[in-house]
Amino acid sequence: MPFRLAFGCAAIAMLQAAPALSDNLRYAHFMSGSSWQNQTIFEDWATAVAEASDGEADVTIFPAQTLGKAAAGYDNAVNGITDIAWTVQGYTAGRFPLSQIIELPGLFDTGAVGSCAFQKLYDSGALDAEYEESHVLFVHTHDPGHLHTADVPVRSLEDLAGLKLRRPTTVVGDMLDRLGAEPVGLPAPQTYEALQRGTIDGYMLPWESVDSFRLDELTGYHTVFGFYALAFVATMNKTSYENLSPGVKAAVDANSGMKWAVIAGQGYDDAGAEVLARLEDSSTVIELDPDERARWEEATAKTTDTYIQELDDMGLPGSETYDAVLGYVADCEDELGR
Repeated sequence: MPFRLAFGCAAIAMLQAAPALSDNLRYAHFMSGSSWQNQTIFEDWATAVAEASDGEADVTIFPAQTLGKAAAGYDNAVNGITDIAWTVQGYTAGRFPLSQIIELPGLFDTGAVGSCAFQKLYDSGALDAEYEESHVLFVHTHDPGHLHTADVPVRSLEDLAGLKLRRPTTVVGDMLDRLGAEPVGLPAPQTYEALQRGTIDGYMLPWESVDSFRLDELTGYHTVFGFYALAFVATMNKTSYENLSPGVKAAVDANSGMKWAVIAGQGYDDAGAEVLARLEDSSTVIELDPDERARWEEATAKTTDTYIQELDDMGLPGSETYDAVLGYVADCEDELGR
């Protein structure tokens, strides 16, 4: 088989202690082994690389944080705890400031377009300094994230006041703070427990993640507003990449970049549409009226302005990169027919 879904503490400990053989790759992520991501983003990628290398590559998938916590994903790839990691840039605050421009509200409507635009930005070389410690395979986003609450319906800005809401990154946290809520920093896998214990009132996630993390069991209300789209990266330890045989390296290169960025983004779109249809039958989905939406858009626009200005003040090309993203989004909408 081109990959093995790995479980078991003893096996994991052995693999962590020994360096990976050149063409036997460990691929770690934080989604469950039964998730659509495990199949579409990870197992399918492993199969594609094995086929492209004529069976020379052997990729072992480690789901559900079995090779380290979600927040440590990028460092685990850099340090060789895993050969490949799929993780969220925003879990390490301030490390990927230009990449996180893609998270700002209102840039795009679908994960496929966001992923295409993010990959174009990476391919332009604008982000090279942020990823110099690893070998990036591809970057992508999910579809826009919305607001989900356990017991409190949110139909206006006033309804947000004082609510403790899980935020995925500091960029999104700033936006929630401006909207009057109290942001709580949590990796997605910890959301269920926090909601169950009542330490948060709700959370920000795309539609599919409500199902992936079983949060629909605890969530009564969903307010539709594209607050953000999270940045993801699939990246490889540099030494592991350099040690690949020529055939496997060519297979990995052939399965890097735009193709897999769009596959991942489209996967979120497809899964999200299915989950939304179910949630509309089992809970309350709230659409803001036009006047109220305009108020929310005005408030969230301040987050964009502030974040870009902060980057400019740091000597980073914030304004230039934001303008480039807008252009890439327009290009991707045309290319993907969205």
